[in-house]
Amino acid sequence: MASAADARVSLCGKLGLKPINVNNIMFYYAPIQGVISYTALSVNVMNPSLILRLFPRRDITNVLLAHAFVGSSLYLYNRPHLMNLSKQERILYSVFGSVTFSLGSVLIWAILRSVVPQNVALCTVCGVGSGLALLKIGRNYVEHIDSLAVTKKH
Repeated sequence: MASAADARVSLCGKLGLKPINVNNIMFYYAPIQGVISYTALSVNVMNPSLILRLFPRRDITNVLLAHAFVGSSLYLYNRPHLMNLSKQERILYSVFGSVTFSLGSVLIWAILRSVVPQNVALCTVCGVGSGLALLKIGRNYVEHIDSLAVTKKH
């Protein structure tokens, strides 16, 4: 008879997800949540009226930004090019990269919003499209840096 843990692993595997454990929560699922929040943030900046309709009683910008920070910081923290650094340096560099990327994106979206015609659908598409493009470029950049890193075997 299969245990509950085996059933979870089997279900995760069928869905193409990693098994649920502390390492995967921090370095797989949290970055995925960060990507979702980052994408929602792109819509929030480009089309704030849409987000206000979904959350009329609360401005969720800071919540989305915080989740984007945490997800991208954890993604960077666990990358091979930072593995040889001290824990403090890894935290410093991963937080710096996350904040720079996220706030730089917000600035790009604010500028883009000022030049794109005020059309709800167009602003939303521009926000999501540019956000996904920035994520792809950022991921490719980090993977390139990782490919140049020489890591010590522990």
